[in-house]
Amino acid sequence: MFARAFPLLRPLIGAIDAEQAHDLSVRALEMLPLPACGPDDPRLAVEAFGLKFPNPVGMAAGFDKDARVPDAVLRLGFGFVEVGGVTRQPQPGNPRPRVFRLQPDEAVINRYGLNSSGMEAVRHRLAKRRRTGIVGVNLGANKESADRIGDYVALLQTLGPHAEFATLNISSPNTPGLRDLQGRAFLEELLDRTLEARAKANLATRVLLKIAPDLDDLQLDDIVAVALRRPIDGMIVSNTTTARPESLKDKAQAKEAGGLSGRPIFRPSTVKLAKTWLRVEGRFPLIGVGGIASGADALAKIEAGASLVQLYTALIYQGPALLQEIKDTLEAAAPPEGLPAIVGRAARDWASSAC
Repeated sequence: MFARAFPLLRPLIGAIDAEQAHDLSVRALEMLPLPACGPDDPRLAVEAFGLKFPNPVGMAAGFDKDARVPDAVLRLGFGFVEVGGVTRQPQPGNPRPRVFRLQPDEAVINRYGLNSSGMEAVRHRLAKRRRTGIVGVNLGANKESADRIGDYVALLQTLGPHAEFATLNISSPNTPGLRDLQGRAFLEELLDRTLEARAKANLATRVLLKIAPDLDDLQLDDIVAVALRRPIDGMIVSNTTTARPESLKDKAQAKEAGGLSGRPIFRPSTVKLAKTWLRVEGRFPLIGVGGIASGADALAKIEAGASLVQLYTALIYQGPALLQEIKDTLEAAAPPEGLPAIVGRAARDWASSAC
C-alpha cells in the first residue's frame, strides 16, 4: 500500500521542505497499519556477524533517528534496520535548513549535526518493542562532550541490550572533530574501551565500525590494521562524503556544507568498499552503503565485498518500491549456493578502478 501510494504522493513530497518531508514519512509509518511482507526467497538469506538475515537489504541509519518506527520499516520488507544516530544526551543538531535535495543528481546534502532525542528516549522505545527482526543502533558522540569515547561506552552499555548490533559512527562530517576518531591513536582507545565495556557487561551485541569514503589508502590501512587486532564484528563502508564531484548538475545546492549522499557517491564508496574487503581478507563481514539506487547497484556492492547492503537516499526519489526491485535483482543473480558465494568476486576490479 505504502509503495503503491508513493508515485501519487511524490510531487507533494518534493514540493515541501526536505526535513519536513522526512518527518512526515516517519509519522506516516507510525500511523499506518502496515501488514508484514511475505517471506523472502531462501536464496536471499545471509548469515553475517552470527546473525541470520532474511535478505541482505537494510535501511541505513539516518531515516529513523529516534527509533520511532523500526518494526514498520521491517514490515516494508527490509532484512534489517539501523536506527540512529543516537547521542548520549539529547541535542538539537544544527540550525535549519540543514537538508538539501539535489534533484537532478538524485542526491542529498545534509548537515543535521546528529540531532537526537538522546540515549534514554531511544532505550525506552527499543525496550518496549517485541524483539523480532534484526535492529541495529548507530552511536554518535555529543558535539559538546568532554569525553567522546566515554559517550560511545555509555551508549553501548545502555542500548546494546536492546539491539542486535551497534555501530560506532566515527565518520559523520557534521560533528566537528568526530572524524578525528578515525586516526590510529584515537581509534585504538575507542575500540579498546567499547569492547572492554561489552565484555564486562557480557553483551551479545555485535560491534561494527562505520568509516568515511574520504579516507586515503594509508588511512584505510591504519583503520583496518587496528580493527583486525581487536574482536570487532564488522565494518560499514561508508558514510556521506564532503567531496563535491564535478559531475553534480545542481551547482547551487552543491555549495551547501554537509555530507553528500545518493547516486554521486556510488562509485567512490564502492571503490572504498572493495579496498576494505581486500584488506580485511575475510576476517569479518562488511556492509556496503552509498549511492545504491537500483538492483544492479546492490549487486555491484556485493560483488565488491559487501555481505549486506544499506540504502536510504534513493528511497526519497524512488519510494519503497525500490526495495522489491533490488530483491528481485538479487534473487535472479543468486547462485544455487546463495549470495555469499559471489561476495567480493569483483573486488580487485573495483579496487583498481578510478573513483
